[in-house]
Amino acid sequence: MRDDPHDVQTLSTDDMTVYEAVAYLAVDDRVAETADVAHVAALPEETVRRSLAVLAEKGWIEARGGAHVLGPHDWSVER
Repeated sequence: MRDDPHDVQTLSTDDMTVYEAVAYLAVDDRVAETADVAHVAALPEETVRRSLAVLAEKGWIEARGGAHVLGPHDWSVER
């Protein structure tokens, strides 16, 4: 049986924290730059870079230039 990359249980605590920071920034239609995510998540930038790479590889987020946005999902962010 293959691991489902969209299974939340495959993410570390740091990965979930970084994902939530990207989602928080998305509420205002902002793209998530590494420094912004590090600030919101209260994590070192190197940790954020690693988590962003993991999340992008699993399809949870997408890279857009030097920033990140939420990947495809079946829910919306309410304001």
